[in-house]
Amino acid sequence: MVPDTKRQHLVRVLRECGSVVVGYSGGVDSVFLARVAVEALGAENVLAVTGKSDSIASWMEDTAREVAQRFGIPWLELETHEIDDPRYAANPSNRCYFCKSELWTRLADVAREQGFGAVLDGSNADDVGDHRPGAVAATENAVRSPLLEAGLTKDEIREWSRELGLPTWDQPAAPCLASRIPYGIAVTPQRLRQIETAELGLRALGFRDFRVRHHDGLARLEVHPAEIARMADHRAKIAEAVRAAGFRRVLIDLQGYRRGSLNEGLAGAQLVQLGAFGERVNG
Repeated sequence: MVPDTKRQHLVRVLRECGSVVVGYSGGVDSVFLARVAVEALGAENVLAVTGKSDSIASWMEDTAREVAQRFGIPWLELETHEIDDPRYAANPSNRCYFCKSELWTRLADVAREQGFGAVLDGSNADDVGDHRPGAVAATENAVRSPLLEAGLTKDEIREWSRELGLPTWDQPAAPCLASRIPYGIAVTPQRLRQIETAELGLRALGFRDFRVRHHDGLARLEVHPAEIARMADHRAKIAEAVRAAGFRRVLIDLQGYRRGSLNEGLAGAQLVQLGAFGERVNG
């Protein structure tokens, strides 16, 4: 149960801001924040802004739009151009800094031009301590994090989201597509399209919590441990979907999906080529 003290704290922070632009990705946290902001401040004092770029999965944009329309959240989509920044495209370990610098600069411009008092992000209490170079960009652009300030955890946000009837309450985490590319391998529109196409194929097969990691011609599939057994039953369709995205080989990571796995590299992971299930995927 979400403590009343946290609920009150969140509303108090929002009212301190007066009017807000919310960085609105369509994920659990940002949808929840935008919905509560409308309730606390009135729709006329809230603008949810979604950055549109090759790095963002199309289904996330669709979710952002549909939820905004359903719940009366004023919404704006604007194009961001982080991929044109060679520092971002080079994919260093602080790649997110350059992406978020682009996003928060654009949202700060919107807030200033339209007279909103603050720019907000959806960081929560569970994000503290993670490798989050994007948080540096947020600080540099005076972005506030009301969920973090109120001490709300991810589980509490999901619980409160469910109370509000938000369809995103149980949605898996969905960071940008570039997070599937190992550091040092360039982020390109082609690679991002390959990842999205392959992941859409897995979503169509009913998989919910997973990643398609891009290792040039090789796709490394991480799915939630509870769903790994299902992969054998769908091996031919999985191989077909991933090959259609342009990958030559498909590997299943038996450790399953976990955050930050790109830091491990391939060497320490337990991998099984999908062909071991009887489907030839290379060549």
